[in-house]
Amino acid sequence: MENELLKVFDQQGNWIGIETRSEVHKAGHWHETFHCWLTERIGNKDYLFFQVRSSVKNDYPNLLDITAAGHILANESHVDGLREVKEELGIDLALEDLHSLGIIKDSLNSPGFIDNELCHVFLYDQHQSFDNYSLQTEEVSGIMMAELTDFENLWFGKVQKVIVEGFLVSGDNEKKLHSMIVTKNDFVPHENTYIESVIEAIKKL
Repeated sequence: MENELLKVFDQQGNWIGIETRSEVHKAGHWHETFHCWLTERIGNKDYLFFQVRSSVKNDYPNLLDITAAGHILANESHVDGLREVKEELGIDLALEDLHSLGIIKDSLNSPGFIDNELCHVFLYDQHQSFDNYSLQTEEVSGIMMAELTDFENLWFGKVQKVIVEGFLVSGDNEKKLHSMIVTKNDFVPHENTYIESVIEAIKKL
């Protein structure tokens, strides 16, 4: 996976070459990713769905993150990124069912890992039963949902804790309903501007 080839870009989004995935994250090159957020209106409230990253992931294990996301390879377009939803969640989505938010920049930095992303972001707002999920367990260990306003208040510091509900996959691949109290530290630390753009787009839907 670290030898996958990715297109790299300058700060303004101009293509400048191709590098391996490991070099991209070592040097902090800007590169393309695909993000798909699942959201749903239940009653009079909007909910946002998060994947629980597998405990065996090298980066950000066990944290809550974008419902489905992945890198766009050098020989792919952003449309090809839709495969991430099928691979990680086991759900087939059609591009025409998604709402495009365009490209949103996001930077995640940790020791030895600089992740500067040009994110092709999409929303999917139709109901999906938990029964429809078939998780790629080496990548994803569960799905949790948070009420959008609760998540927004948590992210921007108005509250310190919220409840999320969903399911976790056990060692024998069985889905078990689960709820837990989480803080902002339980989420992958995306940039505030990125999270704000996603939340505002959902509100407009």
